[in-house]
Amino acid sequence: MRKTLLAITFVITCLSLFSQKKNAKNIPASNDRFAGLDTAFERVLKEWHAAGFAVAVIEKDKVVYAKGFGFRDIEHKIPVTPNTLFAIGSCTKAFTASMLGLLQKQGKLSFDKPIRSYLPELSFYNDDMNSHILVRDLMSHRTGLPRHDYSWYGFTTNSRDSLLKRIQYMEPSAGVREKWQYNNFMFLLQGMVSEKITNKTWEENINDNIFKPLGMNNSDFSVKEMAKSPEAAIGYGLKKDSIIHKLDYYDINAMGPAGSINSSVIDMAKWVTLWINGGKYNGKEILPATYITEAMSSQMVIGAALPTKEKPDIQFSNYGFGWMLGSYKGHYRVEHGGNIDGFSASTCFFPSDSIGIVVLTNQNGSSVPSVVRNLLADRMLKLPYFDWSTDLKRTTDKAKAAVKEAAKTKSSNRKTGTSPSHSLQSYAGLYSHPGYGNFEIAVSNDSVFAYLGKDILWLRHYHYDIFEPFDKDPKDGIDTSEKSDLHFQFQMNEAGDIDAVNLPLEPTLTPLKFTKGAKPKSISTEELTKYIGDYELGGAVVKIYSKENKTLFALVPGQPDYELVPIDKNKFALKVISGYYIQFDTNEKEEISGLTFLQPNGNFKAKKK
Repeated sequence: MRKTLLAITFVITCLSLFSQKKNAKNIPASNDRFAGLDTAFERVLKEWHAAGFAVAVIEKDKVVYAKGFGFRDIEHKIPVTPNTLFAIGSCTKAFTASMLGLLQKQGKLSFDKPIRSYLPELSFYNDDMNSHILVRDLMSHRTGLPRHDYSWYGFTTNSRDSLLKRIQYMEPSAGVREKWQYNNFMFLLQGMVSEKITNKTWEENINDNIFKPLGMNNSDFSVKEMAKSPEAAIGYGLKKDSIIHKLDYYDINAMGPAGSINSSVIDMAKWVTLWINGGKYNGKEILPATYITEAMSSQMVIGAALPTKEKPDIQFSNYGFGWMLGSYKGHYRVEHGGNIDGFSASTCFFPSDSIGIVVLTNQNGSSVPSVVRNLLADRMLKLPYFDWSTDLKRTTDKAKAAVKEAAKTKSSNRKTGTSPSHSLQSYAGLYSHPGYGNFEIAVSNDSVFAYLGKDILWLRHYHYDIFEPFDKDPKDGIDTSEKSDLHFQFQMNEAGDIDAVNLPLEPTLTPLKFTKGAKPKSISTEELTKYIGDYELGGAVVKIYSKENKTLFALVPGQPDYELVPIDKNKFALKVISGYYIQFDTNEKEEISGLTFLQPNGNFKAKKK
């Protein structure tokens, strides 16, 4: 599907932690530590084809360096400044977890109580999860749930309650506290807990308890707000690895607690200063010192490994509360990245060294924050110079070349000469999964399209009842040069009708089954009334009636009332049962004379009385 979804995935890049040979001659003097950075950063812009970025460096309680590079708006040549607003993505998570730290200090919440103590309306996939998942587990990504990101990113909704209800249908891929697995939904739940306890929105809580005390006056919570700012950056992506193109803002309001904050490096510097100084800002406590210590201490192992000869300075990779923890050349580093359409970010600090670095860029899925952060870290920590941009570029290019080479040797499993088992129109309909949502498949001329959230996908026949998707860009059309491993595998029921499609949307699990339903058609009250009446079926009477002259129902003796959804001329689908239909029969005068139940186990006729 859409490649921008990959920008959501936070990847811990070991490349950013490579150690180098020591060369004392290359260590910059303390009074000359920012010399030559303008040239180095302009080179980063050029090498990574980035639109722009901003950076701030904090030492103890002061911003010692802040500058913008490149453009926040390429078309109008408007430069980035330290006050430019960027989407910070998952750097939002530390804010959300901190609100729970405040509530714990106030005695309104305990990290070691089950999350359902605070959100009783929440249900997980099984009883073990319902009984044992604690608030602390949500804060450190150890619930057993994999990402399930397509649920919120591809199947959009403005309702946090709607997203919460999806969680009970999301299958885990590990046991509770068995392994670290990043999950945005668990930070959504933390935001909802704070809302439940305080009777305020998550946005109000963060604004009142963090933004205002810190003076983060230019930060906000949605791209709609950011778009109104005269300092807002435009987001950009890359086509064919080098062509910069504009991306639309992506509104993730419902998933806000996991990543919707927009900020500048000047505002974020205040946030980092708070952490460097143990929860205090300008001498006043904003966050509890006990929470600060706990949040930047190891709560869960991300990946178990020992240092190697090539990377002797990498000792661990763990997670706290909304923070990634690791060693950078022997220095304890607390960091989190962020990615959302058109933007990438890195917020980090070295608590033992009282140094912080914030890098925000308006480039999609970018390596720029890592490169700039590490160049600055080496300067501030008085470490030997290392050409991070060239090193990471070389490694990235090598990895891409390896992928292309592997693709050449990969044999296709496609079976030639096959055809779909049904007419293309038979695949059209609404497909739904309770943990994800609904999407439509429709036929236009001789082509099949899937309308999934903001994406339009052209489905090209692969073999049998399997189709492969390609993005249809509103401006550039369909690009078939880049293939996806994602295939739409359609299924049929006993009656031979297409009734589902399997999609591998969560790579850690088996493909998810989306059940086909009929797309409702509009029907007038006058037309609806002609179907009302009693129909004789094998000695029993089937009653067709309406409610408020808007909706048609079928009442079969001994069964519940079935809501009928109009899908075609004189044809209705049973709303709650897939593969079951009623086709009304007409006489030569086009009057309703009977009906036929179309079911997987056969067709059953009833005559109108």
